[in-house]
Amino acid sequence: MEFIDEKLLTYIENHSDDEDDILFELNRETHAKVLHPRMLSGHIQGRYLAMISHLIRPTTILEIGTYTGYSAICLSEGLQPHGKLITIDINDELSEMVNSYFVKAGIQNKIEHIAGDASIEIPKLNFNFDLVFIDADKNNYAKYYDLVFEKVNIGGVIIVDNVLWSGHILEEEKEMDDSTLSIYNFNKKIKEDKRVSKVLLPLRDGLFMIRKISA
Repeated sequence: MEFIDEKLLTYIENHSDDEDDILFELNRETHAKVLHPRMLSGHIQGRYLAMISHLIRPTTILEIGTYTGYSAICLSEGLQPHGKLITIDINDELSEMVNSYFVKAGIQNKIEHIAGDASIEIPKLNFNFDLVFIDADKNNYAKYYDLVFEKVNIGGVIIVDNVLWSGHILEEEKEMDDSTLSIYNFNKKIKEDKRVSKVLLPLRDGLFMIRKISA
């Protein structure tokens, strides 16, 4: 769900950096060939993720939820020259497409693409991370956050997508479905977590930007 007028969104896109040719091609192919193309980060969210990555200049990035690889390519833009991005997705059906675009973007040597259950794969990772992007199954947001938190460096940033859930988080709790209730509870959990500073942004379907300030 977009929370602003379509014409205003077009104005925003026209006054932001363009998608490069690879991202434009990936955007089009996702919409033409892949189920649920709305899951793609897209132009403005992609430029936001790239901007944050450029500002942080991370050595290590973790992405939970690869989909077709658009957000991973954006996040990789700010990586240090010898940096590494690990991206995890339980669906291996898109792996061939994803990896082909990593090659097209020239970042295949910086990215480790893991097909598997993030709740199983995260504990195996022997890395600390400067930047984490969570955009996977909503019912497990809190689990992923808890699993990754100790692996995030002090001052590191966690960005979580879809936290406004098309506005459904404003429904009465008794009327919420499981996914909506999971996001509602996750947002409350972050609000009450004194180990982090946070801001919830009305960008696209809602982005929680969380900075770790203590262990």
